[in-house]
Amino acid sequence: MLTPEQLFAFLAAAILLTLSPGPDNMMVLGIGMAKGRARGMAFGLGCALGCLSHTLLAVIGVSALIAASPLAFTSLKVCGGLYLAWMGFKAIRSRGGAAASRLDAVTESARTLFFRGVFANAINPKVALFFLSFLPQFVVAQRGGANLQTALLGLAFTAQAAILFGLLGFFSGAVGAWLARRPRAGMWMDRIAGAIFIALGLRLIVAR
Repeated sequence: MLTPEQLFAFLAAAILLTLSPGPDNMMVLGIGMAKGRARGMAFGLGCALGCLSHTLLAVIGVSALIAASPLAFTSLKVCGGLYLAWMGFKAIRSRGGAAASRLDAVTESARTLFFRGVFANAINPKVALFFLSFLPQFVVAQRGGANLQTALLGLAFTAQAAILFGLLGFFSGAVGAWLARRPRAGMWMDRIAGAIFIALGLRLIVAR
């Protein structure tokens, strides 16, 4: 099981990542603004549940490395730290993330948009790489049960993404208006997220 400290640190980073302007949450926002709350929430829930496939791949990969060699697992964490630091550097240099745009008002049911969200997230190789780099950073191998820890972390990430994406879809109109009045807000959110991920990455690179 996860310790409270372990879970709190993970959720803090996961929530910050989910809230930072990016393709997924900007699509949820755009669909909610263009097609209504229900469709925005459905697409957001689909995107969140698509993370379950990446959680499974991460569990399999981490378990295989633990079984093969503790050194291999440490190498994965160091490479993941470098990847997170690189992501943070890119976020700091960002000019505000993706813009929320109104989509064409093509009639699509909430069910269709839900499965579209699941599929789009599940086949995204960048999300798979992120999960394989991100989840192991919060696994304490010495406690044992690395595969269970990884699975629980993936479920926690999925749950918080489902809640935040659902809220974003529900309040899409108000959020869109707020962002329109504050064009620099996205930039500062990216910078804060970038600093956090650089810190996480460096911590893992220097840790032994």
